[in-house]
Amino acid sequence: MVLAIVVCFFATVGTVNAVMMRFAMTSFRGEVVDHPYEAGLVFNSQIAAARAQAARHWRVEGHIDASAAPRRIQVTARDGEGQPIRSLEMTAEFLGPVNNRLDRRVRLEEHGEGRYEAELSINPGAWDFDIIAARDGETLFRSRSRLRLD
Repeated sequence: MVLAIVVCFFATVGTVNAVMMRFAMTSFRGEVVDHPYEAGLVFNSQIAAARAQAARHWRVEGHIDASAAPRRIQVTARDGEGQPIRSLEMTAEFLGPVNNRLDRRVRLEEHGEGRYEAELSINPGAWDFDIIAARDGETLFRSRSRLRLD
């Protein structure tokens, strides 16, 4: 009888450990980027890019129209003098704060006067929202904010 109780006890502990390890391995890894060491190596170039972005004095604003179905995202880009910025490769990224499998990237199309738009099909919830503007493969503007969609 004692042998059966001891075997059942350790079998229960082993089963619970196996289930918990499975959940731990298939959920949040605890890393924000896929390769943190390599991301750390480019830190100085990121600082230089941020300074160059600040020197441009661009005003880039994003708006999500939730009244339409499907939702639409609209981004306007203006330079330091208030003139529209044209011919940008504008991208919006919606990053799941906990699960990178939820990440979505949307390419915005230019609609004149520095206005870029696209349809948006993401689930409600909390998102890290990135706006990225590039020209000829060079990123000229990047911003990140946290938003909640209902």
